[in-house]
This record gives sequence, C-alpha cells and structure tokens, in this order.
Amino acid sequence: MISLHEGGVYLVRGTELIPEKERDRVKALTGREADRAAAKKETIAYSILQAHNTSDDMEHLKLRFDSMASHDITFVGIVQTAKASGMERFPIPYVLTNCHNTLCAVGGTINEDDHMFGLSAAKKYGGIYVPPHIAVIHQYMREQMAGCGQMILGSDSHTRYGALGTMAVGEGGGELVKQLLRDTYDVAYPEVVAIYLDGAPKPGTGPQDIALAIIAAVFKNGYVKNKVMEFVGPGVASMTTDYRNGVDVMTTETTCLTSVWRTDEDTRAYLAKHHREEAYRELAPGEVAYYDGCVYVDLSTVKPMIALPFHPSNAYEIDELKANLTDILREVEVQARKVSGKKAEFTLLDKVKDGELMVQQAVIAGCAGGTYSNLMEAAQALKGKSCGCDEFSLAVYPSSQPVFADLVKKGAVSDLMDAGAIVRTAFCGPCFGAGDTPSNNGLSIRHTTRNFPNREGSKPGSGQMAAVALMDARSIAATAANKGRLTSAWEMDGWDQVPEYDFDDSSYRNRVYSGFGEGDGGRELVYGPNIKDWPRMSPLADDILLKVCAKIMDPVTTTDELIPSGETSSYRSNPLGLAEFTLSRRDPEYVARAKEVDRLERMRSQETADAEVEGEEDLRAVFRQIRNIPGSRQIQPRDVEIGSMIYAVKPGDGSAREQAASCQRVLGGLANICKEYATKRYRSNVINWGMLPFQTEEEPEFQVGDYIYVPGIRKALDGDLKGIAAYVIKGGREALAAKDACVKELRLYMADMTAEEREIVKAGCLINYNRNRQKG
Repeated sequence: MISLHEGGVYLVRGTELIPEKERDRVKALTGREADRAAAKKETIAYSILQAHNTSDDMEHLKLRFDSMASHDITFVGIVQTAKASGMERFPIPYVLTNCHNTLCAVGGTINEDDHMFGLSAAKKYGGIYVPPHIAVIHQYMREQMAGCGQMILGSDSHTRYGALGTMAVGEGGGELVKQLLRDTYDVAYPEVVAIYLDGAPKPGTGPQDIALAIIAAVFKNGYVKNKVMEFVGPGVASMTTDYRNGVDVMTTETTCLTSVWRTDEDTRAYLAKHHREEAYRELAPGEVAYYDGCVYVDLSTVKPMIALPFHPSNAYEIDELKANLTDILREVEVQARKVSGKKAEFTLLDKVKDGELMVQQAVIAGCAGGTYSNLMEAAQALKGKSCGCDEFSLAVYPSSQPVFADLVKKGAVSDLMDAGAIVRTAFCGPCFGAGDTPSNNGLSIRHTTRNFPNREGSKPGSGQMAAVALMDARSIAATAANKGRLTSAWEMDGWDQVPEYDFDDSSYRNRVYSGFGEGDGGRELVYGPNIKDWPRMSPLADDILLKVCAKIMDPVTTTDELIPSGETSSYRSNPLGLAEFTLSRRDPEYVARAKEVDRLERMRSQETADAEVEGEEDLRAVFRQIRNIPGSRQIQPRDVEIGSMIYAVKPGDGSAREQAASCQRVLGGLANICKEYATKRYRSNVINWGMLPFQTEEEPEFQVGDYIYVPGIRKALDGDLKGIAAYVIKGGREALAAKDACVKELRLYMADMTAEEREIVKAGCLINYNRNRQKG
C-alpha cells in the first residue's frame, strides 16, 4: 500500500522513479548523466524557496512570505508584540480570522473583546478581518489567498495550502512578528521528500483515509520530520483539488516543515471558481528531479482508516480493527491509564456490543472535515436515514459560509438535519476541545485534525476523561447511518456522486473587512480588560542557575500538555492569566514551583540580593556547592540569574501556538532541556521567548527540585554551542545536608542557531531584541 525508499531517488519526467543506487538508468532514459546537485534544483520546492529567499545563500534561507494568517487565539499576542517592537503597518496581507474563540460563551465579554481588538488592528495597520462564524482560518486562505508558487506563514500549525501550489508554514507568533517587522524566516535549506501518488482512491475512500495511511507510515520513524513533502506522480490527477486539500492539511501530523503539490487544470479550475484564475500557474518537477527520499502510495489500495487515541499515527484499517477488536482496544486502554495518570478511567472494551464497536459521538468539522465534498458525500449517505435517538450524536460544521450556503442551496443541509445531525457554523472548537466535548468515558469519531490526549476537553485530574478517534467523513456518515456502530464506508454504496460546487462569495463581500494597504495609523486599538501587555523580561546574565520545576519522561510531550487548549482560550490575550494553566493537565504543581523560583529571581535582582538570597536556606546551600566548582569560588548570588526549567524527552509535538513557550517564560522560565525537539516551530518559540533550547544525550539524573548551574552561558552562545558545561546540584534536604562538594557535571549542547537567534536569547526575548535594535 505504502512503501518508503531507502536513500534518495530521481524522478524522471514526473513519472519514472529511479533509486539513487540505480542512477545509470537516468542516462538511459534521458541521454545525460544523473547530476544530483543539478537535479535538486528541479523540484517544485526549490523554485519556490529560491524565489522567496532574500539572501544569495540557498543553504541558509532567509525567507519573506507573500501573506500571513492568524486566528483569535494568537493574533492579539502577535499584534501586541509587533506593536511593542515598533511596527507601524502590516507590510504584507495579514488575515485575522475569528474561528477559535468564536462562540464567546466563556468568560463574560472577553472573547468578543479579542475580536474587536482584531478589527481595530486591521483598521489601524491595514489588515483583513474575518468575523466569527464566517470561515475557519485555512478554508478562507484556500478560497481567497493561496496561489501557485506563493508562500504563506500562519500562527496555526495546520497552515497548509500545498494542494494549491503554495508552500505554507505553521509557526509560533514570534516568526510572524519578524515578518511584520520585515525581518526574515531563517531556516537551513530543508530536505525534500517525494510523495509519489499512483492509481486512484476507490469510492468511499476519502482524503482523511489517505492522510492517516501516510501519517502511520512516516511519523514514528521521522521520515519527513522538518522536511518538505512534495506530492507528485500520476495519482495526483485522480483527486479533485478539494479532495487534495483534505489530504494536504493533515501533513502537519507527519512533523514535516511544509508541503507542495504539482498543479494541473483542476487547480486552475478551483482558483477560477473562486474568482482567482490569475493565481494559477503550472508547477511540476523538471525533467530530472532529485529527492532526498520517497513515499510511494498506491491510492487504490488505501482502505477506510481509523486513528485510535491518542495520536493520528495510531492508525488501522477499519477492517483490521474489526478483525482484532479486543487486542487493539486493550492496548489503547493501557495507554489511557498512562495518559490519565490513573486519575480517571477510560475504557473501550465495554463499548463492544455483539462483536461491534459502538461509538457515542461523531463530528465532521474544520479545515480537514468541513469541506464541500466531504459534507456533500456525508449528506448523500445519510439521506433518508436516521442517526437514531439513543446516545450517539452527529455534529457537522461547514468550513465557511460559502460552503454552508451551497450545501443549503443543494438540499444537503436538510438531508443532514433530517437524519438527526446538528449543523453548525464555521468553528474550529471541536479540533481543540472548545466544542462538542464528549461525555465522560465517551468515544468520539471525528473528521478533524488531531486526537491528542485530552485535546477534546477531558480533565483527568478532575476524574473526567474521553477520547477521540479520527476517521474520514464518509465512514463517519456510514457509522451514523448505523446509529453509532463503527462502519467502514466500503460497507455502503453510492459514493462519488458529488455535484459541482458553486462558490458564491457574497458573505465575504458583505462581512469581511478588507483593508490591506489602507491602514489608519491614527486609530486607537480597542482593548478589553482581559487584554494585557507582555510583562517585562530581563536580558540573559553571564551565569544562570536553573531549578528543575518539571520532569516529563513520556516519549513525546505535546504542546497541548505544555499549555492545554479548550478552556484556556479565553485567556490567550492575558499572558499572566494564561500562564496559570501551564502544564495543568500534566504536572499541576508546576506553576507553584515556577512562581517560587521567580520570587527568588526578583529578590536576587534587588540591591540587597546577596543578603536576601543567602537568607534562603536552600539557596545558601546551593551557592556553597557552586563555590566548590573550579573557577566559581568568588561567585555572588547577585551575579547569577535564577530561573525555572522544564525537562521533557521530546517536547513540542502539536500546535504552533507560541504560548507553550511564552507561558513558561512569563513565569520566569530560562530554559528547556530535552533529548530532541519534536518540531522546529516549538524550538523556535522557545528561542523567540528568550529561553535556552538545551539538549543532552545523557539520561537526566536530576530530579524536580534540583538545580543546574550553567556558568558562562553568554560566552557559550558566541561559540559552537557544543559541550556546554553545566553542574547538577541537589536541592532540598540533600543540599542542606551536604558539607562537601555534591556536584555532578552535565554536558549540554544546543543545535545550531542563527546569529539573530543567539542575540534574541541574550536580549531575553524577541521584544527586547527589537527594542534594542531601535535604540541602536
């Protein structure tokens, strides 16, 4: 079904795959020798990256994007940061959508206050403002902004428009701020992996099925991590662009950097339908293109899939799950106990009735599920049928008002509603736990983007837990027709009868504020009482003392665990208010520990620092140990910056939101230590918020409450970032009891950082760095 090539491949004339070890075949087909360096430049990705690179060095890219997008969980912080850094206008089209805090149902007026802030920012700086319920962020960008050969940067991790020939990147807000200040997105030239599509999907197989099959094949082995996925091959033509969009948005779950597809007449037709035919141009690999790897996908063999909790890569064919129901579900229950920390119970085996798995809830929504073709096929499958009047429920969210309107005109909405489905407006909430939270111990099947632990709104610490399995809209509709009995779309007939989509942009013309290039700098931003400025952050000292405030030994730690989504959404514009939720689902004691460290640092920074710090019994013992380290005998507390630190094996899988890092920083965080960062974007967020992105190959023998002393860190930032000496000092009773040296050396390092990134960390955060540049 899917196979991964070992090593690189040549793609000849867009159809012939030749492994690098068989490179002589290239000459046989083309009459010329295979030249890897030249063939690397024949990928679609190379041409787009070259066109957007502002430097002459293609190995170290400095990219500027054509446009940007943010939603109402992130745009307030981004605008506030850019404003504090001296921004006077939006230099490129910047779309502010309101699809996450849409409902304004929690916290009084504060969500709508964020929306009014966004509208005032669009008017002041010249932006594009999409009001609540009009469109989810990625559907709007597909319909109105993406185009062939473009690059778009977004503050949502699922910023993916590759099916329209756009290389789009989801990043933390700091990277968007840089673009607003006309700085660049700096990244080493990425490897490019061919996703070679062959054949055609069978009726009933949807884009989510294709996506889950690919994710299952590449996620765990890191085959495409931080690389570009370039979709090529004859199978591309077997899919409509709307279908391709559904596959493409899920590439985020592979941990790739970005994606791009070859374009064709269907791409042109899609753009023309959306009144933007001028945005089309043909994109295809050159005659001989070289790829650093290749994922071969025979589309005709992909069956309806299900990704069980708690990751999109935990994917099975639905038929395979049914054949091994007890064994597979038991494995998920074991994982659930680990996820909940035994504070809540989640079971699946009790949901098996007469050999069939019964689910309690279904949702088709957002940028992945709420597209026209997905919902039309679901409506046709449910026409004249019933979801039943028991516990099973189905909710449907069209991805935009134009999609919703055409479904209404074609009768699909009434077909869904008549079957018992609830049809709602464009909203991303079911993707991150702000809508349709299942009942306790409930299983929800969803055509959305993610099924990470507790992302659907669970609170294991309060004894409440549910879970999500990802499926395609077609199989969800088939399951709904069977009143919650898990059903593959292949068990039904009548697929692929989708009528042509008719796009009407009346709702956009009548409601979207389009003000790019028309900003009025004299306008005031509209603030609500929950919108707060970023607190002051100090520059990095020469020597630092880190207190270990959390230690997470899970194989992967997601951004949803670092800062949960859902109920926290109302505080996204309030840095200190939001920080109270940091690690709340993973380590509820973290915030109190970090605040205590921050108290020590504030005390240290005062004139009476030495006496005050030495007055803390634990710290006095720690500094006694530090003075036993060679070269540190004369060290004084006032010279050593104190901050909190988190250790995680592999942090950062998941959403792009920078609050996973900024919340640590506003609580006084100075560093992360890990074996590996799950994504580039989380590491970028750590850096942009002025924290040190340490890594270590050693097993962490330190514990929560211990200290790590790192002398000469500013000097280390000027070096090769390798072999950074650090010292573990036991905290608490062990430190107090130790009379002689009780110090263990720890070797840290940091992966390469650009000159600008090093200066950002020295400055204490991106805001400080930009302020310093203005003063200079």
